[in-house]
Amino acid sequence: MAGGRLFAMGGAHIDRRGRVKGAYVPEASNPGIMREEVGGGAFNAARMAAQRGIPVTLMSLRGGDAAGQRVAEAIEESGIEDCSAIFLDRATPSYTAILTEDGNLVTGLADMGLYDIGFAKQLRRRKIRDALGEADAVLCDANLPAEALRLVAELAGDKPIFAIGISPAKVERLAPILDRLACLFMNRREGRRFAGLPADAPPWQVGEALAARGLRASLISAGGAPLAILEGGRLREIAPPTPERLVDVTGAGDALAGACIAALMRGLPLAEAAREGVAAAKLALESEVAAPQIDETSFRAALALVPQPRIPEQEKT
Repeated sequence: MAGGRLFAMGGAHIDRRGRVKGAYVPEASNPGIMREEVGGGAFNAARMAAQRGIPVTLMSLRGGDAAGQRVAEAIEESGIEDCSAIFLDRATPSYTAILTEDGNLVTGLADMGLYDIGFAKQLRRRKIRDALGEADAVLCDANLPAEALRLVAELAGDKPIFAIGISPAKVERLAPILDRLACLFMNRREGRRFAGLPADAPPWQVGEALAARGLRASLISAGGAPLAILEGGRLREIAPPTPERLVDVTGAGDALAGACIAALMRGLPLAEAAREGVAAAKLALESEVAAPQIDETSFRAALALVPQPRIPEQEKT
């Protein structure tokens, strides 16, 4: 595949992030600052892919409220073709995260009931089927219920399908289409949950367990720890460069997925595409917003700091 259009389907909603001032105290009122912007796994990744030169069509769901209008404006500003459905009698989905002062997640609340009821129905519309059919690759996130994911796999035919795990609770929705995925993007907690392994299981065990169920490739992130690249039963790692200033972890995994998918669609091998994903994630970690605008100079500077993938020591023996 060299270029082409990406059809993205999944979350495009309101993201609220509250940052605690000072030390976080559980089960107590914590002083802090709340900010709000438009985000969502599929939309964040789609914005990054579009910045990296891939034309994108996005299909999501939103309500007929002010929040839905904000989402529509953000999609238009990103230059992405919008095929989303509007439910006038529903509230636009939202995600609220509480972060420590240094930007790490304490807890998150997903208010996304609309996604559970609407995606499968929209996939039966001729307009959406045509848009998906005209694309060269498909991106979905686990905000889609299992029925909708099965329809995506059916309609995609032999097109590559990329997926974002979203959360430990939702990643298991991808089980029915695991053998259809070209690459699954997730973090270690999601990977271990999906593989049915304990919390201390290493990435290679996750890879073995999911490969046995048909998964061909995955990228498993772990914050500042090495990114695991699992492909064809082989494990490689990339040690991510330290952010100049860790501002916010929100959206870093989506940036990684979007930049990596764009590189894959340009014809790069997975290991090299993963380096581009790591560079985009670094810049997202350093940004106040979950989906930052990244110029080519900044991107190339970040990419120069990303080392080549290596084979972990346990894989050499």
